[in-house]
Amino acid sequence: MVRQLKKDGGSAEDIEAAVKGLQKLKISSETLSKQNSGADGDREPFNRKVFDELLVRKMFVVPSFEIHGGVKGLYDLGPPACGLKAAMLDLWRKHFVLAESMLEMECTCLTPEVVLKTSGHVERFTDLMVKDVDTSECFRADKLLEDAIDVHLEKHAASLTSDEKEAHLRVQRQADAFTPTEIDAYLLEYKCVAPSSGKPFSPSFPFNLMFPTSIGPEGTSVGYLRPETAQGLFVNFRRLLDANAQKMPFAAAQIGLGFRNEIAPRAGLLRVREFTMGEIEHFVNPDDKSHANFASVANKELVLFGNVNQLGNGKTTKMSIGEAVKTGLVNNETLGYFMARTQLFLEKIGMDPERLRFRQHLTTEMAHYATDCWDLEIQSSYGWIECVGHADRACFDLDVHSKVTKTPMLATQKLDKPQQKQVAGKLKLNRKLLGQAFKQDQRIVSALIEEVAEDWTAFQEQLIKPLEETGSTTLDNFTITKDMILSYKETTKTVHEIKFTPSVIEPSFGMGRILYSLLEHSFYQRKADEQRIVMKFNPTIAPTKCAVLPISSSVEMNLVVNEIATDLMESDLSTRVDTSSAALGRRYARSDEIGVPFAVTVDFGTLENGTVTLRERDSTHQVRLPKSDVTQLIFKFCHGKMTWDQATEQYPLVQVNEDGEAVDAPPTTTAATTVEKTSRGTFARPAPGTLPSK
Repeated sequence: MVRQLKKDGGSAEDIEAAVKGLQKLKISSETLSKQNSGADGDREPFNRKVFDELLVRKMFVVPSFEIHGGVKGLYDLGPPACGLKAAMLDLWRKHFVLAESMLEMECTCLTPEVVLKTSGHVERFTDLMVKDVDTSECFRADKLLEDAIDVHLEKHAASLTSDEKEAHLRVQRQADAFTPTEIDAYLLEYKCVAPSSGKPFSPSFPFNLMFPTSIGPEGTSVGYLRPETAQGLFVNFRRLLDANAQKMPFAAAQIGLGFRNEIAPRAGLLRVREFTMGEIEHFVNPDDKSHANFASVANKELVLFGNVNQLGNGKTTKMSIGEAVKTGLVNNETLGYFMARTQLFLEKIGMDPERLRFRQHLTTEMAHYATDCWDLEIQSSYGWIECVGHADRACFDLDVHSKVTKTPMLATQKLDKPQQKQVAGKLKLNRKLLGQAFKQDQRIVSALIEEVAEDWTAFQEQLIKPLEETGSTTLDNFTITKDMILSYKETTKTVHEIKFTPSVIEPSFGMGRILYSLLEHSFYQRKADEQRIVMKFNPTIAPTKCAVLPISSSVEMNLVVNEIATDLMESDLSTRVDTSSAALGRRYARSDEIGVPFAVTVDFGTLENGTVTLRERDSTHQVRLPKSDVTQLIFKFCHGKMTWDQATEQYPLVQVNEDGEAVDAPPTTTAATTVEKTSRGTFARPAPGTLPSK
């Protein structure tokens, strides 16, 4: 409009009015955008450059084999990340394995080919890959499409309507569910070309992500590095059931390494070739997927992104998991229970709840046997990242292993009251004919027929009716003929227990992705000084719980420092002692960068009256307390028994700044302290009578 007015020689007043109108529209648009972005609108921009520098400088994460040039998709965890990961896994065990009385196993990473053929991984564990036709460089097709759509949306942001934008996003959300033909068409539509040659990519084709190897020196036994930990639990189901005294339902769990030969590793720890997984297999009666503890989480609200909304308005819904199960959005109580428990775990380790959501798999994504699947996604600087899968896998896993190995994978449930059941009784089979037809499989076929005979309706539908009509039928790929069944009779049988192949509800945790997301969610720069970087780890999972710092390098102070540090470590509280000559504020900053939540400062007052200061990382406030109280107080912080606010009510706040210099007291305190300056430095101590009695 402004351009047209200028072109047509409009008056200055009209042009000014049009400009003001445009400015109002721009402000309204920005306001609406901020409202639509939810919490993101108020969140500080994430400085990935500073964050990445911190991870390497403080050795949270470093490229593997760096001095040899490194390998894509392989990273080493340094001391801070090792401690963080260990604490996170320990809390995972407590939250799930111990709290739910799960059976934990540790299975081998090397897996024979027959196991993964049976599970379907050899045939179907693939991603679609394309190549640069000139250089043969490989790319993952769905990620190329996702990136191309991002570029398209950014390039045409001003001209696209909301409906057009949503149509593009709908394609993006389905990127990993397209067939080769579909994704090839979209790559052409979005003008995706190879970065080196500038030419269109080759047609896409499936690439198996498993690492093959040979087991033994002969090279005749093919194996793979496992792509998941679950198969070890499935093949041990019968022993696990015995270990659980034949009680159903029950869960087994495992933490261990998985390996995937990613086509194009990227995004740091989010897409790597070797990673830690935590998987739970909850075995349950397929006809009863209720959960005894569901009521304890029914009111927990989750952000849900159902498949209908993904293909429709693109909006999430916040509702209680109880309501989601009741309305059928989430298929059953057990699946919903683990979704809520996962949310609680992530909140417990310090993840930002505003950046968590559950996305339901589209029907084109789900395996044919799955009943319902939800991915817990965490928002990071790379977008929404799948970190925990929750799948109702039905009876598929136990069924396939049972059929291939001819090993029954059955559970038994005793009935409260005996039931009457119609069966095919007095069943007589032609054993001689079965032996001639099936030889070593005779017993298997006989067992199959007898199993079907335990239900009169199934016996009629699966065997008798087709045998009478065509003279033959099949059971598990075995051809049964009419003359193999000599006689039978409909009989009423009293049943005291039922046998069934359990369904499996599987929460699968990508620990590496959770670890990376936690690092991002914990990172911030102090507003007063952006050079001061903080990792705000929850004390429960912080790799180092406390720093102990002397204000002077005197022998007397170092003796007290060692005394306090020893007492902390004897209580399993990881401690960092910094006796360097750097300024106290600099030493605080070092501790903040690796997420140490508390710092004890030993000063001259300590030598006089046995008190020390305790600093809390995020507020930077300090209290003075007897050194004998330090270990007990930090133990309470790290086990969730006490908060910092409660501590400030018990102990007086100290009126010093980050460098130990006297300042005005924080406005929230009423504690009486005195600040003294001596030739040895500036320090604070409580006024007489303000310390709690020992």
